[in-house]
Amino acid sequence: MSTTDVLRRIVERLDASEIPSMLTGSFANAVYGSPRATQDIDLVIDADEDRLREFVRALPPAEYYADEEAAMEALRLDTMFNVVDLATGWKVDLIIRKARPFSVDEFARRRRIELDGVSLAVATAEDTIIAKLEWAHRGGSVRQLEDVASIVRMRGVELDVARIEHWVTVLGLDAEWRAARTLASGQ
Repeated sequence: MSTTDVLRRIVERLDASEIPSMLTGSFANAVYGSPRATQDIDLVIDADEDRLREFVRALPPAEYYADEEAAMEALRLDTMFNVVDLATGWKVDLIIRKARPFSVDEFARRRRIELDGVSLAVATAEDTIIAKLEWAHRGGSVRQLEDVASIVRMRGVELDVARIEHWVTVLGLDAEWRAARTLASGQ
């Protein structure tokens, strides 16, 4: 079973539970920039308690590891929980959409794409950049800045730089944005 199959099966199960989702992280980066090896699939979800319980309970225990209590705690705390595909070992991080303005706007702007035969929603290039800048800010990860630089190099003039710079200012990501642009320019 391929990574695409893992992604398809999880997205189909989220859709069946009527839980909107959005691909983010390294897989979203690969849509807009350079792909890189990763250990997991990141999906932001917008779920209520009933739908999330339905989703977790519908995952066959012989095929998936998923902890219902961890899912409920993630929902209460606006964090994330994992589902592991037992056939492949792939981990899917299900990230609860936060209520803050950027997260609400990012989720509303997601767009539907076809990725290796899987129809799903993905964060826009601009919002992928902003999210990766936040991860870099939280953990000082050069890998996140390199991901941003690859999107900037590959998408260039297509990017809505005004949108990026608005959220960079609001979220206090100026240093990370400067560093990523420097990496993108090769200096």
